[in-house]
Amino acid sequence: MTPNYESWSKEELIARLKELETKKHTKLTRSPTFKKPFHLSSHPKRKIAIKFCYSGWEYNGLAYQNGPTPLPTVEDVLLVDATGGLDGCGWERCGRTDRGVSAAGQVVSLWVRSALPTETASKVASSSDEEDLSTEDTPQNTSLQPSTKHELRYVSILNRVLPPTIRVLAWSPISPDFSARFNCKHRHYKYFFTSHGLDVSLMQSAANHLIGEHDFRNLCKLDPGKQITNFHRCVMHAQINPVSPESDSGGRVYVFDLVGSAFLYHQVRHIMAVLFMVGTGLEQPSIVSALMNVFQAESNTLPEPHLPLVDRKPEYQMADALPLMLWDCAYADSDVTWQSDGNNAEKGTGSDLYHLLHSIHQRSVIHTVLDEHFFAAATQYHSPPPQYFPFSQTGLTPHTLPHSNLGREPVLGVPLGAGTYKRGAKYTPLLERKRLDHVDVANERWRIGRGSKYNKQKTPDDGIE
Repeated sequence: MTPNYESWSKEELIARLKELETKKHTKLTRSPTFKKPFHLSSHPKRKIAIKFCYSGWEYNGLAYQNGPTPLPTVEDVLLVDATGGLDGCGWERCGRTDRGVSAAGQVVSLWVRSALPTETASKVASSSDEEDLSTEDTPQNTSLQPSTKHELRYVSILNRVLPPTIRVLAWSPISPDFSARFNCKHRHYKYFFTSHGLDVSLMQSAANHLIGEHDFRNLCKLDPGKQITNFHRCVMHAQINPVSPESDSGGRVYVFDLVGSAFLYHQVRHIMAVLFMVGTGLEQPSIVSALMNVFQAESNTLPEPHLPLVDRKPEYQMADALPLMLWDCAYADSDVTWQSDGNNAEKGTGSDLYHLLHSIHQRSVIHTVLDEHFFAAATQYHSPPPQYFPFSQTGLTPHTLPHSNLGREPVLGVPLGAGTYKRGAKYTPLLERKRLDHVDVANERWRIGRGSKYNKQKTPDDGIE
């Protein structure tokens, strides 16, 4: 029964508060339940590859960071062995993704506990300094104890302890010398956008110039800290395809499929920013070839011999991260054999992987419908602004844009993806903009400055975005 505190004196209330504080402190200082530590050295192990997806907008990128970040990184959540860390389990990622970028087919390789004898799972010589490579909570969950007949259900086990925004899709047995990064044959990125204000045919014409091996230093973010000197990358496929029918409000949804052996830092988002400029009509498709013409000696080998030399990157803003997805990391069939938990996977209403992702998708569809109705309600009272883009359909140019009734210059909104825009009253062509320092100059300045504090230079990741 709750006491009638209103009738208590000040001294009685103070005494009661002290009593409650004492009880609270006693509960907090109780000794935690002892859990027997888990050591991988006393269990069989094997090396596996894991394919997983994650919602980029929930995380501060994929890679683990030493310092604090506004949001957790994906590897912060996946890293479950604080003692061994990423190095302790031989962790290798196929490619980094930046903050806001999602993945549907990211791949990592690592050593894990196995239910099979070591010589059966993988013929690996045990080292003398093995680290604890277990998955968090696995040792304490008696239902996950190894079976002598079947391998551990890696997909189910990991998805049980991971948040819904990270889902393990499949795993594969791999050889001890397999590397998720270096064994990758190619990486496939997708960037989704709407055709509102864009001429998609012009964007495709520009994308065609990307095919082949080129120097992409003007189509990526330059990071002197990585000391990159080779900006040549090979693009195998660059195609824009529709993914939805035309709508009355936002145009048609398209996807830009870009496949390459490896990518530079923010390369896909820089390419998309330039494609958006081409789609509006502010730049010609040949701008892509111009930005890749970084050496005078190479100009005569390009299809368009009169391209200007662009040996330093012009300043421009890259496209938004939200629509970008690492769709797939491809490997030789002899390297990986992707598999799920098969018939041993737990089934239940809404509990398995398929039902969970289907449920998330259904909620997203409903959110889209709601947003469409919000927009429809607003259009009853607010007229759309003048449509200037694409110039190929409006017949306008940067010099023939109409002024307002008050004589003001029009404000141009150059698309950056995901409904974001770079707004300004005047557009400066890319090749007339201020240029950044030459790569060699920026690298040398870093090397004799901040870089002199480091004994070991950073090495770039393949597949960075």
